Order: sequence, then C-alpha cells, then structure tokens
Amino acid sequence: MAETAAGRGRDVRRRLVAAARELVPERGWSAVSTRAVAERAGVAPGLVHYHFASVQALLAEAALGELREMVTGVDAVLQRAGSPEELVELLAAEVDRFDGTDPASLLAVETYLAATRDPQLHAALTEVLDDFRRRLAARLADLAVPDPEATAAVLAAVVDGVLLHRALAPLPGGAVTPVVRRLVGTGARR
Repeated sequence: MAETAAGRGRDVRRRLVAAARELVPERGWSAVSTRAVAERAGVAPGLVHYHFASVQALLAEAALGELREMVTGVDAVLQRAGSPEELVELLAAEVDRFDGTDPASLLAVETYLAATRDPQLHAALTEVLDDFRRRLAARLADLAVPDPEATAAVLAAVVDGVLLHRALAPLPGGAVTPVVRRLVGTGARR
C-alpha cells in the first residue's frame, strides 16, 4: 500500500523530535540549530519550520515529551513499593540508572536551564514536575507517610539534585538511600 502524505508527515515529525532529543544533550539547548536538527533527521531544513513554529518549539516538544515519559515510567516503580522503605529503595535504584552525564540527565538539565529563560517552557515544565509530585504524593499517602505532598516535593528536588550533582561531583557511595529514608521518616533514630 502506498504511503500517504499524512503518514510521511508524521514520520518526518517523529524523526525531527528524535533528532532534537539526541542533539540537546550532545550540544546544549542553545547550540541546537534548525540545520543541525534537519541534518540529523535526514530532512530538508525547511521541514523543521513546516512542522514546528520554531526550533525552540521543536526542542520544547522533544524535551517535554521525554520528561513526561520518564514521569509516567516511574508509576510502575512507585506501585511496586509495599512500604516507605521500599519506595525509597526503588526510587534510589531508579535514580542510580542515571549517572548525571547520560543523555536523559543532560536533557533534563538543559530543559530546566532553558525554562529559566522561556516562560512557556517554564509553565510546561512546571506541569511535568507537578505531575511527578502528585504521583509521588499519592503513593506516599497510600503508604501513610506524614505530609505526603511536602515529602513528595522534597523527594522530587532530591532526585533532581542528585542527578545534577552527579554530573559534577558524585556523591559518596551509598549515601543517598539512608538520607532519603530519614526524609520520609523511615530509618530515623527516635
């Protein structure tokens, strides 16, 4: 069956998004150009602006899509936790998948930085962060952790902070889990 124009358009758009997701961690948000994305995607540069209002709009869609997928993916981790201690262990193990210099970590850092200069990106990234906090708070509430919303906000900041620090100066081995346990009120001396 012949490929339709709409199908080709979806494929080009998908390739542009994938190229942007690769280029942001490699070059940095501000160094990604229309030409670089088009070249990586194997399409003419004019197609970037045919499918997106600007290269910034493309970068935002690519980065936010990746971050939303990461947030959605954490649900399975949260649901496996049968206790606050296990939630901390599982969340720490999830964070350990990223060393701070991997493409996903760098994409997150670049997106956070770009959001400080772009009000629309800031608002959209805040929605992603709020979604993560809501999901985490709901599970913490299920596990009877006191003040689950505040705890979720701090845990989300810890996750982001650990990844940011790992890129520059790794934390001492085994330090994250015991400290985070104390934050959620488990493993603390009473």
